[in-house]
This record gives sequence, structure tokens and C-alpha cells, in this order.
Amino acid sequence: MAISDADQDREWSGTRLTLDLWHPNCWAIEATERTSGGVLAHAIYNTPKADGAPPNSVNGLFTAFADTNEGVEALLDAIRESDRAGDLFELKERFGRARDAPGNVVREFFLEYDPADMVCPTLLEHGFVHSAPVRIEDGREEWQVCFVGERTEIRDALDAVQADAGAEVSVESMSSTGYAGRTAREQRLDTLTPTQRDVYEHARESGYYEWPREASTRELAEDMDVSKTTLLEHLRKAESKLLDP
Repeated sequence: MAISDADQDREWSGTRLTLDLWHPNCWAIEATERTSGGVLAHAIYNTPKADGAPPNSVNGLFTAFADTNEGVEALLDAIRESDRAGDLFELKERFGRARDAPGNVVREFFLEYDPADMVCPTLLEHGFVHSAPVRIEDGREEWQVCFVGERTEIRDALDAVQADAGAEVSVESMSSTGYAGRTAREQRLDTLTPTQRDVYEHARESGYYEWPREASTRELAEDMDVSKTTLLEHLRKAESKLLDP
């Protein structure tokens, strides 16, 4: 999204993103890829060391979830079997964070593991601030983050995360409160994913919303080199976000 000089004179308030992420050497990604359960990551803290040296492990608070007890048991067993996971301690009483967890069965646990296997420091280094529990399911991580730089810098920052962490990252959604004085329409446009915005803007510029229509969905699909079904899916999702009161 291009930013004019007039825009740059106004205060930028950041961008919220949902990232779909995979990175190597992660016990949670490996365990959820092998089982039907999922993990929510809540908090991480350093393991204390008496001599004051940097810790060689961290502890995290997590929620395991699945549709059945068997599913949760299989997930926890897969985590215990991982070479990248240390001691796992289940909590007998819930902290309350698990109430919003998906799945019918939830169990909270502490786990010790190597901080070198974490992707969070790399995200922080490149301006992505963690803003909600990380959801790990089907071998992928879902990160809710805030980007503290200009929106035009997001792509380069994501490329740097991928290079530094050996990760695969895609943007599932993007929104921002934007600049002061932005119209409601401009703020709604910011809720679209890059692909949804490209499809919507091309449809609008091609006269798809004129009466009578100046372009068909088939023509739009050919212009963007995608199938008609794919184009309609992106267009309908964009319209739903823009029209939702």
C-alpha cells in the first residue's frame, strides 16, 4: 500500500496481523502434526540458574486441547517423546486461561525446552510483538502480532524472519487503526488480506460494480491468472468484511 507525503505527516498507530507460521525444531509443531490435538502457548519464563549465567532452558505454560480425552493423551505422549521437549508437568488445577481453548477436552501443563528452538525472539527482533496466545495445530502456528513499524516495511520484515529462522510465514489477515482522520472505508480496507484487497481493487477498477457491469468474474479471473472459483472466494470474503456493520 503506497503512503503519500501527507500520510507520513500523520501519526502511525501500528498494524495488527494474523500470521500462519512454520519453523524447524519445534516440539509443538511436530507433536500437533502427528496427532489430532492442538496447543495454546500462554507464557514463557527463564529457568533460574544459581550462578547467574544465561539460562540454557526456558519453561512455558501451555494448554493442550482436543475433542476427546484420547486425543489429548496422544498429544501429550507425542510431546513427551520429542527429543526437543524436556520435563512436562501437568497442572491439577486450571489457571483459567483454558476456558477459551478450542476442543472439548483441555489440560494445562508446564514444559521445559531449549530457547534456541523459539521463533518469538526473531519475530520481536523484526518488529512483531506477540499480542495473544499462540495456537499450534496441524503442524502450524497461528500468531496474533502487532507490527510497530510502517506498514510498507512489513514485507521486508517478514522476509527477514523467514531468512533468520528458516521459517515459512504467510499473512492470514491484516488490520490497523491507521492514521488519524482515516475514513471508515479506509479502515475497513485495512482488514483485508493482501490477496483479498488486490482482487477487490481490481474488480472495482475494472467496473465490476458498475451498472451495467463492465467486467465479468471470468474476465477478472483471467486478468489475475486464477480460477473463477478462487477469484469468487476472495471477492466474497472481501465484500463480507467491507459490508459487515
